[in-house]
Amino acid sequence: MVTPKHLPWLRSIAGDLATATLSRLEETLPWYRDMPPARRAAVGNVAQSGISSFIQWYEDPTSQPWVAADVFAAAPRELLRSISLQETLQLIHVVVQMVEERVVAEHPELQEAVLRYSRDIAFSAADVYARAAEARGLWDARLEALVVDSIISGETSQEINSRVAALGWRADGQVAVLLGTRLESPDPDLIRKIARKL
Repeated sequence: MVTPKHLPWLRSIAGDLATATLSRLEETLPWYRDMPPARRAAVGNVAQSGISSFIQWYEDPTSQPWVAADVFAAAPRELLRSISLQETLQLIHVVVQMVEERVVAEHPELQEAVLRYSRDIAFSAADVYARAAEARGLWDARLEALVVDSIISGETSQEINSRVAALGWRADGQVAVLLGTRLESPDPDLIRKIARKL
């Protein structure tokens, strides 16, 4: 699949391809267009990194796990919080579409490489978002435990308000605390579901 003759050509078009990709992002993705300049630049860097990463991956397809993950490693951590997984997949779609239009149009024999890479990069994006969600879930569980502990101990500091806000809980209504004996195998999700209905 890897043909050394394509590598110099791929490297030579990388800059033009990145520029065309950024223009296409601007044209087709309203959320990208509406972003503040610094965030838009960070998203643009991810797109450009995806193109460079494709060329590195094409040179050595066995390197795909780290090369694909490297695309998202360059992005600032707060970027994960500011664009959704759906938006990230839209970004990947535009980048892959541009690579297909330029690369596959001139060298149809590279279509399989583009398809394989796009699959790897999409799974890499899903992995990055899954890890971030897991970390957020663990952090939220710790914050919830601290809030409950503060309530039980009668603490009324500003920290409780801060923790509640960090959890995304609204403070515009009454609060009820429910205490009881613990089940042998409590299901926290079931308990939360029941509590929301009260």
